[in-house]
Amino acid sequence: MPAPVYLDHSATTPVRPEVLEAMLPYLTDAAFGNPSSGHRFGRAARAGLEQARREVAQAVGAEPGQVIFTSGGTEADNLGIVGAALAARDRGDAMCAVVSAIEHKAILAAAHAVCHLGGREVVLPVDPDGVIEMEALDAALAGRPAVVSTMWVNNEVGVVQPVAEIARRCAAAGVLFHSDAVQAFGKVPVSFDGLPCTLLTISGHKIGAPKGIGALIVRERKAVEAIIHGGGQQFGIRPGTENVAGAVALGAAARLAAAEQASEAARLRALRDDLEARLVAAAADVHVNAKGAERAPHILSVAVAGTDSEALLMHFDLAGVAVSGGSACSTGAMEPSHVLTAMGVPRELALGAIRFSLGHETTPADIDRAVEVFPGVVARVRKLAGVLGRA
Repeated sequence: MPAPVYLDHSATTPVRPEVLEAMLPYLTDAAFGNPSSGHRFGRAARAGLEQARREVAQAVGAEPGQVIFTSGGTEADNLGIVGAALAARDRGDAMCAVVSAIEHKAILAAAHAVCHLGGREVVLPVDPDGVIEMEALDAALAGRPAVVSTMWVNNEVGVVQPVAEIARRCAAAGVLFHSDAVQAFGKVPVSFDGLPCTLLTISGHKIGAPKGIGALIVRERKAVEAIIHGGGQQFGIRPGTENVAGAVALGAAARLAAAEQASEAARLRALRDDLEARLVAAAADVHVNAKGAERAPHILSVAVAGTDSEALLMHFDLAGVAVSGGSACSTGAMEPSHVLTAMGVPRELALGAIRFSLGHETTPADIDRAVEVFPGVVARVRKLAGVLGRA
């Protein structure tokens, strides 16, 4: 049987060799120390941490002092949204978080947490292509919320939000804007300096660093209050002994992702477009989600009529191809994706949605293999659905 094909890079990516090489000394050699310690071991760790901060800052167009390392994208999103709401409460302003209906569960859950703290949430609708309705945004901004948070690139369907316009409207209203750029960074141009954005999230394991490291870029330190409490590390915004090896890995991965972004985007877009055209031609009733919107180059979401996602995933896996049903965090759920539901995709079609996501290691041969097995997988799942439907 051919070697397994991995087309689930939006869920996670393998650690790149260059990144592993960069981080290993901070786990095993003389740089393993606590960066808050004053001896040589601590100083070596601190030097690595600050170098990583500079690399991340340069990669996203920020200042080193604006980089706050976290345990990943979920923590960074929570710090951005809940932290902004807490800061608003301290100022005597309303604790209100505005998010879109197609956000990652980390964003939606953080907005809901604001309600538990005594605030409120506003969920913005999207159009059939998954783009935020600007009239709804303007109405929400009129209420002077604590923070507006929208994804730069949606993790399930790949739609690119008009973040520059959203940020401009938020700035004009005097409202903090946070963007989850986890799926955007390294795939589309991301510049914190060129955007009136207060808070930005990135995650290491989406760009070839290990799991467990991410960052929140914070333009103004008073914009957020800490949501965990301890020592004074990272300006008190995110206290606790830093994950030095993870930060070094994130710095190395961010540097590579920024340097390769333009060439990788062109390469992945060509592969994605080829895959899309061939899948649509290979089986009947294959619908491309968010086809009318601007999409990131690495994500393809299709819905296959007469199937269900879980069966498709199982049969793809049996055929040696790893794909996703949408968000990896929702795998196993019997309900259709909240993203597709918000976009108005009919339930029976949304239940048959699968996501192909490409990455640094994806080759034309991987695309060929996915296309080769696709018709058989669809036929088997449709046949099984027909048998179960008659039972």
